[in-house]
Amino acid sequence: MIRAVVRTELAKQLRRPRTWVALGLVVAVPLIIAIALRTNPPRQPEDGRDFFFVAGHSGLFVPVAALLATSHFLLIVVVSLFAGDAIAGEAAWGNLRYLLVRPVPRGRLLAGKLAVVAVFSIVATMLITLTALSAGGLLLGFKVPFVERLAGVSGTGDAIWRLVQATGYVAWSMSSMIAFGFMVSTMTDAVTGAVGAGVGLGVVAQILDAIPALGHLRGGLPTHHLEAWTHLFAPDGSRGDIVRGLILPVPYVAVFLGVAWWWFRRKDVLS
Repeated sequence: MIRAVVRTELAKQLRRPRTWVALGLVVAVPLIIAIALRTNPPRQPEDGRDFFFVAGHSGLFVPVAALLATSHFLLIVVVSLFAGDAIAGEAAWGNLRYLLVRPVPRGRLLAGKLAVVAVFSIVATMLITLTALSAGGLLLGFKVPFVERLAGVSGTGDAIWRLVQATGYVAWSMSSMIAFGFMVSTMTDAVTGAVGAGVGLGVVAQILDAIPALGHLRGGLPTHHLEAWTHLFAPDGSRGDIVRGLILPVPYVAVFLGVAWWWFRRKDVLS
């Protein structure tokens, strides 16, 4: 039954212009970055360790620059758009009560909706990497030996494998914002409010993380380890932050989705 819900939701999302606009943005930005790096490559920094400088000399590392540039805001907006629209969008159009008339338990409806949100969020993250890699490879080539040594990468295959890991890490890092936006989506009929909740969590967490006076409290913010994946491309990078970054979203996701299920199963749906 969940498969039927997922198929229906996938078809519905693919018919919406909003979906294609959101995915188009995550394709356009890496293209712009690749063109900019080709036409105006950054100057070498004093320590020689800037990822945009590295990306300006090898298409293998354009995805690194693209993920860095998009993960702090654009990707958060896109995944929050999918999450916030999941339930609130149906309520805003007056479709939610008709969905619940069908013999589909509310829990399964939520599971199907969440699965589709996860699929599109992963696809959006993958599109950033794939677009940047394709455009970067065409414009800058794939193999520059000194860049590989500089970034701690031994070869082309090694770089691709690290990009796969980095893409997965960034996609998972969005899960706290997705879960929060999804939770609020079950509580309101206003899509903008639910989308804004997911975006707000990501933005506010990054603002608080920039305040040194908060000390160790910053380590519990959902975006604190957002860039930990860059250690994959540094010769002396620490993998400990990556592990902590993978664990950090778990309690947020558990609490937000738990509240979403509890709330929606008891909600009086009138729209």
